[in-house]
Amino acid sequence: MYNKKLVFAAACLGMLLFGIVLTSLGSILPVITERFHMDQLTAGSLVSILPFGVLAGSLIFGPIVDKYGYKFVLITCIILVLFGLQGLNANEFYLLQLGIFLIGFGGGVINGGTNALVADISDEKGANLSLLGVFFGIGALGLPSLLSIFPGLQSTIINAVGIFMSLPLIFILAVRFPAPKNPQGFPLMESGKLLKSPVLYLLSFVLFFESGMEGMVSNWTTTFISKTLVEKSELALVVLSSHIAGLTVARLILGWVLKKVSPVKVLYASIGIIILSAVIIILSNNINLSIIGFALLGAGFAAGFPITLGFVGENFPKLSGTAFSIALVIALVGNMLINYIMGAVSYYTHISNMPLVLGICAILMLVLISFYSKKYITKS
Repeated sequence: MYNKKLVFAAACLGMLLFGIVLTSLGSILPVITERFHMDQLTAGSLVSILPFGVLAGSLIFGPIVDKYGYKFVLITCIILVLFGLQGLNANEFYLLQLGIFLIGFGGGVINGGTNALVADISDEKGANLSLLGVFFGIGALGLPSLLSIFPGLQSTIINAVGIFMSLPLIFILAVRFPAPKNPQGFPLMESGKLLKSPVLYLLSFVLFFESGMEGMVSNWTTTFISKTLVEKSELALVVLSSHIAGLTVARLILGWVLKKVSPVKVLYASIGIIILSAVIIILSNNINLSIIGFALLGAGFAAGFPITLGFVGENFPKLSGTAFSIALVIALVGNMLINYIMGAVSYYTHISNMPLVLGICAILMLVLISFYSKKYITKS
């Protein structure tokens, strides 16, 4: 029999690693660009390998964990990420490309696997998934902070991160995990029904818009601030940091709130905060008001993934890994597509319209959640 607390701790360590690796490339991209004398076009193509790897990992992890269990998959992918991190220090371009793909692929599996694992072992799925997300925020802030404190030591820090990642690996090796759900083989008939499930696609498209908004803010905030308020890049980074801080703090609080308030009500409130934040950002005419708006926006984003993935876990307990895989792939497609749309909006109109795009996405997300609530919760 497995210990739920130890398994949850192992999942949190895995999510911490995912936060670290997801920011690894962006943190040292300037150094890599200089090392290989890359132009912006080449650098852009290199960066695109990471989300492609995450998408590939998210696509395949579900059926694998349903058949082989979580422990084998997490251990394998942490090792792949360790090799990938070493590739960032490579002097051969093809090894660098391979390393980035392994980081993305392993990270995608770790992200999906840890979320599905926590959903499987939890009675209060939304609360525990929210706490899991806090560890992503800690990991995401860790590597950029180290690199900013110790400039010029990129290779040493990357190697140190590799050593650090071996510690959670040892812990995961020692912990007993839940048994595989389908050790005799993957149930094709049940998976076929899953692919035809309207409720899965409904929840997946909630994540489509949530992921798109989160990606938009991560990728476009500094440009938005520098083009609409101030030209100083350090102030734009302060705004982005306030957003991450709002997200992390809200997820800490969310774990407590979800024990007292129904998840769907919390999700309604979160979407309302997103819309309010978009209005504040539209009306802001100074950097302080923008900091408040983006911090609130982070708080509004906090509930989207934990609660919606909790709904996915509740609806598909027998094939939760595969269901999470489908949902996360659709979410990643939303991230890429909505970011592309934001780029087009910025090019053909102006970057100042970013809060308007955020508001539209939030309203569409609200419509989907309202439909899910009326059709699948009140009648359950």
